[in-house]
Amino acid sequence: QAPLVESGGGLVQAGGSLTLSCAPSGYTFSYNAMGWFRQGPGTVREFVAAVSWSGAVTYYGDSVKGRFTISRDKANYTLYLQMNNLKPEDTAVYYCAASRDLAASSALADYKYWGQGTQITVSS
Repeated sequence: QAPLVESGGGLVQAGGSLTLSCAPSGYTFSYNAMGWFRQGPGTVREFVAAVSWSGAVTYYGDSVKGRFTISRDKANYTLYLQMNNLKPEDTAVYYCAASRDLAASSALADYKYWGQGTQITVSS
């Protein structure tokens, strides 16, 4: 089983909202930065958002700034991505990942542990 398990994906109309969750399996990742990435059809995996190990520092990709919010619940080791005002171009498979480091990062190569992904489809 993958070390991270995403949930909350689905089909939503443009302008709608969804919240993704990511829970660890066999790990806690309490001292790892974590992030969300996405990959649309025929595209490379793209950085969406990241949060530091403490939750104090967050980064966002330009295309989601002001619409998406990343957060983590240290008590239950769960990572979240609140997505508002969804657009058809947000359609993709969304992956959560745990970094090798404490600090948040947008670099895909910094992430060692990955979930299996969850599909989000935004209809126009």
